[in-house]
Amino acid sequence: MLTRVPHSRHRALLLLLAATFVAGGCVPGAGNPSPTPAAAVPVVPSTGPAASDDGVTAGEPQPSPSRAESTPAPASPVSPTPTPDTAQADPEPFAMNLYREGDFVAQYTFEWCVGASLQMALNMATDDSRTSRADQQLLWEMARDRSFSPFGGANPRGWTASLNDLGIGPYELVSLPSFDEALNVAAEALRATRRPVGLVMWRGRHAWVMSGFEATADPRAFDEFEVTGIRVLDPLYPHVSSVWGPSAKPNSLVSPATLAKQYVLRDSTRVNLGVGPGYLLILPIAPNT
Repeated sequence: MLTRVPHSRHRALLLLLAATFVAGGCVPGAGNPSPTPAAAVPVVPSTGPAASDDGVTAGEPQPSPSRAESTPAPASPVSPTPTPDTAQADPEPFAMNLYREGDFVAQYTFEWCVGASLQMALNMATDDSRTSRADQQLLWEMARDRSFSPFGGANPRGWTASLNDLGIGPYELVSLPSFDEALNVAAEALRATRRPVGLVMWRGRHAWVMSGFEATADPRAFDEFEVTGIRVLDPLYPHVSSVWGPSAKPNSLVSPATLAKQYVLRDSTRVNLGVGPGYLLILPIAPNT
């Protein structure tokens, strides 16, 4: 359980992972939305069943699509591992994306965002296709049982522990003091491990998965770089929160400014996650670091 420091120190911090969610509710509010066409996306109200600062609330969003129904975008090519010669060259824009068609899974209830995020991580890290409601429920229960929350539900501790127990780790829950540092650390970890990063959204109330990024330079070749775009998977899609706004379309490339509207600092102490206040990541750890 770690707190990151500035970029040249990021290498040592690549080992941090973020993967469980919080008790109470992925979506602040409840309801019974039916599958919704793109032209009529329901708004999730800000009131509803009680939830902790780190939880998900109940509800019934649309089922996750099949692999054929996902909304893919072409995977960005991964630049080759730099040689000593290329490492000394001038930096060039870099992009990578782990997402493949069918990796996205929507959460089947407003409470199961961690279960859906675990399915998406497994889909990207393995050759599995984990999309069913029954599987999502089992994964959410797995995370809930490892969360040790007085409020019930699955939180970032359980999310992280589940990723490790499922064999696609190691992951670690990390708290970073600044938004920019969190983006850089996430990009470095994703680049080094080729595994997705968990983003703890809404001050600890929701789970997204980061599948890729664009940057001004390759994080493996240069200490100085800026993340200019983030590939995200929000299991709540296509629903809308009246507090946090719309869900990003699966595999969207969002700007840091757009991400910052929903990825915010968590400073709640209601649930002890073992890390201090900050921007929380479920971070994949690179081997031998």
